[in-house]
Amino acid sequence: MAKFVKWLGAGLGWAFGGPIGAILGYALGSAFQGVSENDINEFHKSREGETGTQSGDFEVALLILSSTVIKADGKILQSELDYVRGYFVQMYGKDRANQSFKLFKEIINNQDVSIRQVSMQIAHHMDHASRLQLIHFLFGIAKADGHVSTEEVAIIKTIAGYLYVNQNDFSSIKAMFIDDTESYYKILEVSKSSSPDEIKKAYRKMARKYHPDKVQHLGEEHMAGAKEKFQKVQEAYEKIKLEKSF
Repeated sequence: MAKFVKWLGAGLGWAFGGPIGAILGYALGSAFQGVSENDINEFHKSREGETGTQSGDFEVALLILSSTVIKADGKILQSELDYVRGYFVQMYGKDRANQSFKLFKEIINNQDVSIRQVSMQIAHHMDHASRLQLIHFLFGIAKADGHVSTEEVAIIKTIAGYLYVNQNDFSSIKAMFIDDTESYYKILEVSKSSSPDEIKKAYRKMARKYHPDKVQHLGEEHMAGAKEKFQKVQEAYEKIKLEKSF
């Protein structure tokens, strides 16, 4: 176990210690149930060279908060687990994803996760753009089964609050996953009564806010999700332009 603790401190930067460190400690303490020392070593090797609040730290945040969203409606669905695994394979490659997912299965069994403490630790170390990207990812998990439940919306909203993501930003990202008659307006944070000039101004603001370059520091592996947000903003603007004929 001492080797594991040393590895955590060296390999996960700010993620070690506090509530996140405690949760990872739980996962490692359950090693005899499926996570071997070799698994931990491989997980570490795949992250060598990462320092500060970079891709590896963001990855740990994804694992912990993903488990909370998946359990929000009282069911652990295979489609949601597949979404997380698929995301990690796409972003990090199969080998690294396999190591992450072994830890994830231990984390998801932890019944004592304090999302407030975990989220506040994340908020302290992550910039605004990275926190928005995290909320976007959590909604992606919720939508993996084709439907975002009220329980999932509620837990993500709670997480967003702890991450200091304001109501407008939360509603904007939510509208990218839940269709209604005003989704496109919510994405741009405007109303149907907004003037063309107000909509154009809002579009420019949102395009800057969600531009993929904002999360470039997280690594190329996270750019796909950022580009998806950016495309939703562009799509919303084009739909509104067509509807209002300007």
